[in-house]
Amino acid sequence: MVDELKGEGLSFEYEGSVHAVEAMELSVAPGEMCCVLGPNGAGKSTLLKLLAGLIEPSHGRVTLEGTPIASLSDPERARIIATVPQYLPVLPDVTVADFVLSGRYVHFGSWSSPGSADRDVVRQCLDQTGVLDLEDRGLWQISGGQRQRVVIARALAQGARYLLVDEPTGSLDPDQQLLIFKLLSELTDAGHALLVVTHEINLASQFASRIVLMQEGRCHAEGSPNEVLCTESLTAVYGQNLFFGSLPAPDQGGDRPFVIPWIQGATEKPPSDGNSK
Repeated sequence: MVDELKGEGLSFEYEGSVHAVEAMELSVAPGEMCCVLGPNGAGKSTLLKLLAGLIEPSHGRVTLEGTPIASLSDPERARIIATVPQYLPVLPDVTVADFVLSGRYVHFGSWSSPGSADRDVVRQCLDQTGVLDLEDRGLWQISGGQRQRVVIARALAQGARYLLVDEPTGSLDPDQQLLIFKLLSELTDAGHALLVVTHEINLASQFASRIVLMQEGRCHAEGSPNEVLCTESLTAVYGQNLFFGSLPAPDQGGDRPFVIPWIQGATEKPPSDGNSK
């Protein structure tokens, strides 16, 4: 048995025969971070929902370590797979600790209640994500970056090996974006499987083990950051207004590419300083 979450031949249609995902093949295993890139409407979030078992595919199947995910009960699935949403549509009127504690409910029945062991797990998860000092604060009293860490802590409290993360850095400043991806990378190193949907090409370049580039519901390219984040692949998906370069990444074994939006024709390359014309 191979330890992986795997989607085979996945397709999904919304009402009106809108093909959100078509014939997708994708897997993620413990110890790796797979980042899914693509323009708006490419089907990234729908793919994540399919792999999480939140929606059923029109065609194809999802297996979790060899077992069809459709055969698992909701609690069984939640003990192995956790989703980290892009944002919380409503902020519950609870403390950070109680919010993370809610992730433990998949481990006991409806007539049980959390005990000291569960609260110890909560504190461990808060400490692991760097927000233990916020445990008594209300969710509405912390910043967006802190809240994203708390949501990740809740996913960890479920005890899941597989974390499916949807655009974790939306609306965060660059420093917070880096901190979130560093945290995700640390979880990968600790043996979790990370599938991360993101628009942040350069963060994916720095931290991903593997990148899947989607376009119109299909896989346009898949491979290492250096294989996928190239002129041929990205201009076909995002258009011509991109500038490509590379930076040293000794921790990753060599250079990694970077890509920025830049209007072609304005200058051959981005100016080196603010005084360039």
